[in-house]
Amino acid sequence: MDELKEAILSLIESDQKCTLKGIYKALKVKSKSEKQSVRNAVKQLLEEGKLVRDGKGYYHRTESSNIAVGIIEFSRRGSVAFVTTDDGREIAIPVELSSSAMHGDKVLLEIVGKWRNLPMGKIVRVLKRGKERIVGVFDLRRTFGFVIPDDPKINYDFYVPVECINGARPGQRVIARITRWPRKGRNPEACIETVLGNVDDPKTDIPAVMAKYELTDRFPDEVLRELEELPDDVRKEDIVGRLDLRNEVIFTIDGEDAKDFDDAVSIKKLPRGRYLLGVHIADVSHYVKEGSALDKEAYRRGTSVYLLDVVVPMLPFKLSNNLCSLMEQKDRLTFSIEMVINTEGEVLDFNISPSVIRSKKRLTYTIVNKLLEGDESVERALGKEISDSLKLMHELSLILREARQKRGAITDIEGGEVEVLMNDKAEVIDIVPRKRGPGEILIEEFMIKANETVAEIFHNAGLPFVYRVHEEPDPETILQLKEYVEALGLRIKFPKNVHSSVLQRVLQLVKDHPLRSSVERLMVRSMKRAMYSPTNIGHFGLASYAYTHFTSPIRRYPDLVVHRLLKLYLKQGNKFTEKQIELYSKLLPKVAEHCSRRERIADEAEWDLLAMKKVEYISKHMDEIFEVVVTNVTRFGLFVEIPDKLISGLVHVSTLDDYYVYDEKKNILIGERTGKIFKIGDTLRVRVLRADKITGEIDFELVEEEKRVDERVPRK
Repeated sequence: MDELKEAILSLIESDQKCTLKGIYKALKVKSKSEKQSVRNAVKQLLEEGKLVRDGKGYYHRTESSNIAVGIIEFSRRGSVAFVTTDDGREIAIPVELSSSAMHGDKVLLEIVGKWRNLPMGKIVRVLKRGKERIVGVFDLRRTFGFVIPDDPKINYDFYVPVECINGARPGQRVIARITRWPRKGRNPEACIETVLGNVDDPKTDIPAVMAKYELTDRFPDEVLRELEELPDDVRKEDIVGRLDLRNEVIFTIDGEDAKDFDDAVSIKKLPRGRYLLGVHIADVSHYVKEGSALDKEAYRRGTSVYLLDVVVPMLPFKLSNNLCSLMEQKDRLTFSIEMVINTEGEVLDFNISPSVIRSKKRLTYTIVNKLLEGDESVERALGKEISDSLKLMHELSLILREARQKRGAITDIEGGEVEVLMNDKAEVIDIVPRKRGPGEILIEEFMIKANETVAEIFHNAGLPFVYRVHEEPDPETILQLKEYVEALGLRIKFPKNVHSSVLQRVLQLVKDHPLRSSVERLMVRSMKRAMYSPTNIGHFGLASYAYTHFTSPIRRYPDLVVHRLLKLYLKQGNKFTEKQIELYSKLLPKVAEHCSRRERIADEAEWDLLAMKKVEYISKHMDEIFEVVVTNVTRFGLFVEIPDKLISGLVHVSTLDDYYVYDEKKNILIGERTGKIFKIGDTLRVRVLRADKITGEIDFELVEEEKRVDERVPRK
């Protein structure tokens, strides 16, 4: 069949277009069975999006016409969807031209015009559905029901026939299998398979998010069979030929709840003020062989997903939490990079080698931060050897950070991260900002330096590789950031070609501003998303000319690929064969694109769950008054944020005490009767008006001015 398909594609490539009869004739096909084989091959090529049939019955190669294939993504209540094509282009699709396509479908489209600075298309055919199941809230209407999807990007409700309700009750979260796809004037249909529980039950949140993004903590049987063949601990024969670092002072530093320790560090002071920094990474590639069932499943998942206190791992726990995890006082196989660094933060020399280590201590950021802040009791508990190493590491981390700042890297983004505190019933107790201390910064700097050093090897050698790249931001988005900063009353010159150092200066200006987190988030949104790529274009945010991900192979598939490439490169005397160059030049673009997509899915799952938990928290405080800061002004209202919770919401213009006119130039709302002005940076007091757990949306209303700011006043 493959040979027949190739013959058809070659034929149409030369003729540009061809009818079915023309294909028969050109291929000299006469018998019924031969013609049936041709029809089957043409059908497969149509489904794969390699051929398209026009209204006159002619078949065209998609790449030789105004046709493209890609994945369609809808936005929340947006009027335009976007298709990312197989070759990386972005095409806008007005919703009215999206036919029956749903979010995540693989589609065939025809380019019909322009939309802003993008080509505009219309959907010709859905090639492959992106989902088999949907998660949502069940609603009963007389003799039939509907499932309203949790995902606002799915713009249909799903009809559920009475025989498919399967005991679900209104207001319950369900998982339903799609049985009929949407058609013109007709909603899609679904059959309920699983009832998760009432929508307000916090225990349904994580299962709902996992089902929505098709995440599972179960591994296929063939993976489990391979797992049984792996040893429970490091064997003597595995250590042969490795650099033995078991007697060195090496330890891990991670969060309190971490169980998958994939990096450890060591340090020594050398003559002339130089440092020997060791970064030791779990050698996952020793156990997860390319092409194995374990490898295929790790590739499919792409990354581990962290849903608050639940981990959906890329690798089974036997590997991630035990055999590959750099546990205290356990022999573990590693890939070590030892770098000689001077007082300017420059790597003068380095050595990379497969190794074996024995971590002396499992340290947490909390303990390390206490030590570096001068807690003598912690120093006594850790002992001189480890305490001295940590102080030396802190010294080096400051040097590395200063060197990155000098070259223009953005180092001061805190990330706006919060910690969700929950009880044993999965109920939210509190939400607090996550603080980054010197321990977190220390590990960040060491991992960045290791990643840069590995990336530079392949960049300088000109060999196929997987880079972590970050493009320069679009001028339009930087203009929005400039206007926002100016609305805060701050002045900074933005050159035509923005360097990351300009954004670093902005962060320094707003360091103590109440809207710092808002500026940080807008800055993150103004920059393009970092991704994996076989082409090195540098990393804008880090101001790195070559960067990769090497330091987390337990939880990221690209790191595992980098380890394999590095091992091969070292084993063969710092080179690849011509055959290997050809192979990886074809393979790595697909790996990079797939892993970037899996990373986006993981991020969206984590964001969705966090949004639910913020709504859950605020729903318990409906009668309280919060002091908020205005983070943005639009014609339909004020976006505000509770600073110490990083919880955002909208004060709709219809709830205000006057008719307000929006001044777009000044980005303010002006009361027509009162003359009252609302602007970015204003401090207001609000009460929760509405909180929707499914959409993650929160609406606030203003409260009377005469109330004290710090009061928590119950509703009368």
